[in-house]
Amino acid sequence: MHIPWRTSLDVIAETLRRHGIEPASVTNVEPAWVAFAEFLQLDIDGIDPAPDSDADGFIIQWGRRSWNDDRLILTFTRQLAIADVGDHDDPYWQPELWQLDLEMAFEDEADLIGLDSLDVHNTGFEFGPTGPVRAAALADARAKAQRHAPVRAAWIAAPTSSGLSFESVC
Repeated sequence: MHIPWRTSLDVIAETLRRHGIEPASVTNVEPAWVAFAEFLQLDIDGIDPAPDSDADGFIIQWGRRSWNDDRLILTFTRQLAIADVGDHDDPYWQPELWQLDLEMAFEDEADLIGLDSLDVHNTGFEFGPTGPVRAAALADARAKAQRHAPVRAAWIAAPTSSGLSFESVC
């Protein structure tokens, strides 16, 4: 199924709701991950069509963010290189990078101590195509994240707040 890039926020919100999750009040990370993985299998119209482009990818991130009152967070991100914006006649034109984030915040709990001080704070971006390649990348990213005890603890902890955002990052 193809969706227009501008509807991505609405589509992920609806996908979360089908899994019993309200985007602004995630209380269980696992069904949020299942919904996010489902959303990642949808093809997006309007992204950079170049075959060597990193036009559609995802990453799992964790740590502590100053813009969120220094709370511990776990974030599922889909990054898109949007090609149908801007002046294509401009010799310096580049696709715009947009990120859709499902950010879940946690209170400081004993099991989560160290989430912000791990040597690594993300799984690295994966840009494989939708379908079996993306499914394998999703499984691998989850396994990478779960290698760290504080990330495993966040995955089973109840977030105290959450939210969706979709914005240009450059």
